[in-house]
Amino acid sequence: MKTAEIRQRFLDFFAERGHLVQPSASLLYNDPTLLFVNAGMVPMKPYFLGSEQPPAPRVTTVQKCVRTLDIEEVGKTTRHGTFFQMNGNFSFGDYFKAEAIRYAWDLVTGPVDGGGFGFDPDRIWVTVLGPGLHPDYPDGDAEAVAHWRSVGVPAEHIQPRGLKDNYWHMGVPGPGGPCSEIYVDRGPEHGRDGGPEADEDRFLEIWNLVFMQQELSEVRAKDDFDVARPLPEPNIDTGMGLERVAFLLQGVDNLYEIDEVYPVIQRASELSGRRYGADPEDDVRLRVVADHIRSALMLMTDGVTPGNEARGYVLRRLLRRSVRAMRLLGVEDRVLPELLPVSRDLMSASYPEVTGAWERVSQNAYAEEDAFRRTLTAGTQIFDQAVSRARGERRDTLAGDQVFQLHDTYGFPYDLTLEMASEAGLQVDREGFRTLMEEQRDRAKADAKAKKGGAVDTEAYRGLRGAGETTFLGYSDLSGETTVRGIVADGANRPSAGEGELVELVLEQTPFYPESGGQDADTGEILSDGFRAEVLDVQRPLPGLITHRVRVTFGEVTVGARVRTQVDAAARMDSCRAHSATHVVHAALRQLLGPTAVQAGSYNRPGYLRFDFNATQSLTPGLREEVEGVSNEAIRSDLQVTATEMGLQQAKDLGAMAMFGEKYGDVVRMVEMGGPWSRELCGGTHVESSAQIGLLTLTAESSVGSGVRRVEAFVGADAFSHLARERAMVNNLADLLKVQPEQLPERVERLVSSLRAAEKEIAAVRTAQLLARADDFAREATDVAGTAFVGRRVEGVTGGDLRTLALDVRSRLGERPGVVALVGGSADKVALVVATTAAARERGSDAGKLVGVGAPRVGGRGGGKADVAQGGGTDPSGADAALAAIEQALAGQLR
Repeated sequence: MKTAEIRQRFLDFFAERGHLVQPSASLLYNDPTLLFVNAGMVPMKPYFLGSEQPPAPRVTTVQKCVRTLDIEEVGKTTRHGTFFQMNGNFSFGDYFKAEAIRYAWDLVTGPVDGGGFGFDPDRIWVTVLGPGLHPDYPDGDAEAVAHWRSVGVPAEHIQPRGLKDNYWHMGVPGPGGPCSEIYVDRGPEHGRDGGPEADEDRFLEIWNLVFMQQELSEVRAKDDFDVARPLPEPNIDTGMGLERVAFLLQGVDNLYEIDEVYPVIQRASELSGRRYGADPEDDVRLRVVADHIRSALMLMTDGVTPGNEARGYVLRRLLRRSVRAMRLLGVEDRVLPELLPVSRDLMSASYPEVTGAWERVSQNAYAEEDAFRRTLTAGTQIFDQAVSRARGERRDTLAGDQVFQLHDTYGFPYDLTLEMASEAGLQVDREGFRTLMEEQRDRAKADAKAKKGGAVDTEAYRGLRGAGETTFLGYSDLSGETTVRGIVADGANRPSAGEGELVELVLEQTPFYPESGGQDADTGEILSDGFRAEVLDVQRPLPGLITHRVRVTFGEVTVGARVRTQVDAAARMDSCRAHSATHVVHAALRQLLGPTAVQAGSYNRPGYLRFDFNATQSLTPGLREEVEGVSNEAIRSDLQVTATEMGLQQAKDLGAMAMFGEKYGDVVRMVEMGGPWSRELCGGTHVESSAQIGLLTLTAESSVGSGVRRVEAFVGADAFSHLARERAMVNNLADLLKVQPEQLPERVERLVSSLRAAEKEIAAVRTAQLLARADDFAREATDVAGTAFVGRRVEGVTGGDLRTLALDVRSRLGERPGVVALVGGSADKVALVVATTAAARERGSDAGKLVGVGAPRVGGRGGGKADVAQGGGTDPSGADAALAAIEQALAGQLR
C-alpha cells in the first residue's frame, strides 16, 4: 500500500466518522518555543489549552513534522527520520477513550477492501499506564484496559508501563493524561518475544492514543507532576507514524525503503555505482541522502532558505550533509539536480505545493550546493593538512585556531569539522574555537550576502576590524569629517580606487546608517577636494565594522585620505518616518488584537513600510480601518519619541518588545513613543515626535505563512500621493459608470450580480451541450477484449466539466463492462479523466491505474480510485498517445 494511500485512508476513515479534515500546518508554525513543528499535535495546542476555539469538535490531520535532535542517528536505525508525517485524530470535549480505542482498532485491523490497514489482530500489542504509579491512578488506566479487552485484544497482549512511557503532558502546567500505545509484532526475525517491554525493535510502536483528562498544576519531570483537577471536558489526541505504518505495510525493513523515499536511494546508488545492501557503511550514507533530500525539500517548500542561523542553518546542514555523503560515495559532480527532482515527484502527490514552489526551491538548493562545493574543495585540503599535522605531533586533538580558520576563512561548517574529526579518530578544541569565534558570531546573514552578489571572504574585513570599531554618529549627525581606514573590492583590500569603480569604503566614523533591523541603508555622498563618491549601500559585514558600497564619480580615493560625509537628509527623514511608523503600527495592532500580535519581521524604506506579526486570522475590513485609525490618532497626538540605552533586563522589566530570534547584548537601545504606549528594543533611526510622520495609510494585508500576517503602508508624502491616486481612480470610475462617487459600491455590486448571473447561464448552456454529446460518445464505444471503451479528445473542456461528461458517458454504457477515457484541457494544460462501470471493475479494470498509464504521455501524473480517477499534464501533443496507452493497458488488464 502506497504511503499516499495510507495517508488518504486515514483521513477518509475519520472523515466518515464525523471528523473535520484539516490540512497540514506549515513546518514553520507560529510557536516561539519551536524551530519547526515537531509533533502532530503542535497546531492543536491552542485548542487543548483553551486559548482558541477549535474549528470542530472532531478533527483529523496528517501533519508535516521535522525533528533534528537525532540527526546523527539518521540512516543507522530503522525509524529515525528528520522529516516525517503524523496522522492524528482529535476530539475536543466530544468522544473519549471508548470511541478512540474502537476507531484505532477498526482502522488498524480492518480489512483493506473495507478501508482499513489489514494488520493481523494477533500481531497487535498495546501498552497502558500501569497501577500504583500515581495517586490519581491507583489501578493504572483500568478503563483503557477494559476498552481494549472489549474490542478483542487478549489480556496477555496488554502491557502496563510507567509514567515516562504512558503518561503525556506538555512539560508545563496544563492538560495531561494517560496514553495507550499500539505496537505491531514484526516477527521473531526482528528480536525476542515478550511484547514491547522486551524488545521495541521487534514490537514497533505505530500509534499513541493520549487521553487528556486532567489539569496539571506543577510539572517537575516526565514522571513527576501534580494534578490540580479533572478537565471540564476530556480530550483525545492521537498520533500515528505514517512512515512506520508504510514500511510495515510495504514489507520493507525501514522507513528509508518506503515508496516516498527509496527512489532517491536508487538514484543515488545509480550515480555512485554503489549497490544498496552491499556495504553497511554505504547503506547508511545512502539513507542519509534520501532522508535529508526529502527533509530539505519540504522545509524549502514551506519557505526556509539556507542560512547561518536557526531554521536556515538546519536546512543548510541537511543539504550539505547530503552533498558530503554523496562525495563519500564517490560522486564529485553536482548531485542535487539529480536527486531533488526525484523527491519532488514523490512528495507532490500528497503535497501539491511542492510543485508550485519548485522554481524557488530548486534555485536556492542548487546555489547552496555550488557554494558548498567551493567550500569543500578548499576546506577539505586544509582539514587534511591539520589532521596530518596533529598526527605528526602525536596529538589527538585539532587545535582551536585551525578549526577557526576552517570556519572563518573558508566557511567550512563547524559541525562538519566535528564529524570529520570524529571519523579521523580526533577530538576538537571546542573551547579554543569558541574563544576565537566571539567577534564573528553575528556574521552577515545569507540574504545580505546575496544582495551583494554572493558570499565574500571575510578575511578582507578582519584586519580592518582589528583596528577598532567604526563609530556610528548617525543618531545625532548627518555629516562630518573622517579618515578612510580601508578600501575593499572583490573581497580583497585595495590601496586606492579610481573614477568609475564600485568599491567598499571603511571609515573611522560615519553618519551613514547600515541596513539592519528592517531599515534600509542611508544614501548620500563621501567626498573631498579631489574625490567624490556616491553611497549606494551601507552594511555591517562583521560586528562593529561598517562598510559603504560606493561608486567613485570623480577623482581617486586612497587609504588614509581625509573625507567629508553627507547623508541624503531628505531620504533619511523619510526613512525615520517609515521606521517610526512601524512602531506605531505594532503598538496599534497590540492595542486592538492583544499581546499575541507580536512582530515577526519588518522592512521599511523612505515612504513605505511592511510589518509582519503573529496572528491566526486575517484582519477584517473593519479591524483594518481601526488599525489605520489608531495609528493616525497616535501620529496626530504628537507623541514624544525618545531613545535610551539601558541594561537588557531593565528594558524587559519596562515591557520593551524584542524581536524573537534576535540577539541582544547586555546594553540595549530602547525606543519609546508616548512612554509605555510603545516600547521596543531598536537600533534604527526615528523621528523626534510622532507628528513628523505626517500620515499613514494601509495599502495591503495578507498572509506570509502559517500564523503570520503582513500589513503594508505608505507614510508621509507617499501616503498623500497614494490617496490622491485612489481619489483619481474613484472619480474616473464614477464618470465611467455615470454615478456619484458615493454611489459606486451599489453600482459595482449590481454589475457583479449581473455578471455572475450571466456566467451561470453560460455554464448551464455549456453543461447541456456537453451532456448532449455524451450519448454520441457512448454509441461510438469500441470493443476492447469484451469491454466497451470510449476514448475521446474533448478540446477546451476542463476540470469539473470533463469529469461530469465522463460520468455521464459512463452512465449511458448501462450494465455492461465499460471504460471511459477523456482528454481535455487548454493550450498549455491537459486534463485527463478515466471512469469505469461496476461490471468493468469486476473484470479487473482500475481507473486509478489506467489514468496513471495515460498521464505521463501528456507530461504529468494522476491517480484516484478504481471507479473514477483524474490526472493532468502540460503537453497537449501527447493526448492521442495517452488514449492509446490507456486502451493498450485496458487490453492487458483483461487478458
